[in-house]
Amino acid sequence: MKVCGQNIRKIRRSKDFTQEYMAFEMGISQKAYSDIENSKVKINLEILTKISDILEIKPSDICSISHKCGTDGNDGRYQSLLEYMKKNNISIPEEYL
Repeated sequence: MKVCGQNIRKIRRSKDFTQEYMAFEMGISQKAYSDIENSKVKINLEILTKISDILEIKPSDICSISHKCGTDGNDGRYQSLLEYMKKNNISIPEEYL
């Protein structure tokens, strides 16, 4: 997970976005956002999706393992997750449909 936080910071800086801007867009405090970049909290799908939307990138650009969710014998869990998200009206990035 440390790599994910580092990637987020690198991409954010390349776009000249501040931590304050990212936090505002996510609806969290700057401290909470800083904890994400410093890998003090686990990044879940909701956080990953919000950050990738703000940065206008794919979630796999942040955490390269995220694009492997549907492979290596995890197809059933991946499909279950997609069904859960659809059932609960959670937005799913188009590349995962």
